[in-house]
Amino acid sequence: MTTRIALVGGTGKLGGIIHEVIDGLDGFEVSAVLGSRSDFAELEGADLVVDASVPAVSIDVVRAAIERGLNVLVGTSGWSAERIALVRPLVDAAATGAVFIPNFSLGSVIGSAIAAACARFFPSAEIVEAHRDTKVDSPSGTAVRTAELIAAARRTPVDAPHVDQRARGQQVASVPVHSLRRPGVIARQETILSGPGEALTIVHDTIDPAAAYAPGIRVALEHAIGVRGVVIGLENFIDIGIGAPKAAEPRTVADESVPGQVARATSA
Repeated sequence: MTTRIALVGGTGKLGGIIHEVIDGLDGFEVSAVLGSRSDFAELEGADLVVDASVPAVSIDVVRAAIERGLNVLVGTSGWSAERIALVRPLVDAAATGAVFIPNFSLGSVIGSAIAAACARFFPSAEIVEAHRDTKVDSPSGTAVRTAELIAAARRTPVDAPHVDQRARGQQVASVPVHSLRRPGVIARQETILSGPGEALTIVHDTIDPAAAYAPGIRVALEHAIGVRGVVIGLENFIDIGIGAPKAAEPRTVADESVPGQVARATSA
């Protein structure tokens, strides 16, 4: 059975990459390509809506999909936890699924997970993200997601002095985020964790978007059709394996199997 996909924003940069990935997948086909001004009636007949539009349109795309009982996969940036909360009740009431992917790059997802895993060991955390000058939203969806994961991993907000000053960036879940928009860059994020006498910087660079996003797009497409409720982040569909290792259970050893003084010491 072929999954028919209505691709919104299919003529944009991300939409074009998604379209190419779908064309190379067995069991998936693009049944409709919509622009930002298209009639949402064109969603009819699809099995899944994929949104790669712009932030101003994205929320309408999600609502239109939910109203039609369709699952939606959102790759559009600009979806904070507060914004997702606006559509969560609609998704639950319709018994559909909405998957929000801040970044399809596996490396970016792993970098954010590492930052969250380490954040509880450092009192300070700040994010510096850079994108091309044509990106219309800031902070990036990836930076927002990273900040939210950092906050969720901690018991207290991060230490962020002087955030009343505009030059200190925008606070997202207590984490200062600094956005650069400049030519000559595709996407780069630095998460800087600082503590007494040391700092840990986690850096991710996107060099070739098509190559970087394709594996994550395939994973997201394969899972989005069967999701119920709201899912945020590609990490929900892949086993990153990041976490503190569990201590091994102590093993009982017979005295005669332990040589010399060690045996006498442990059996005393």
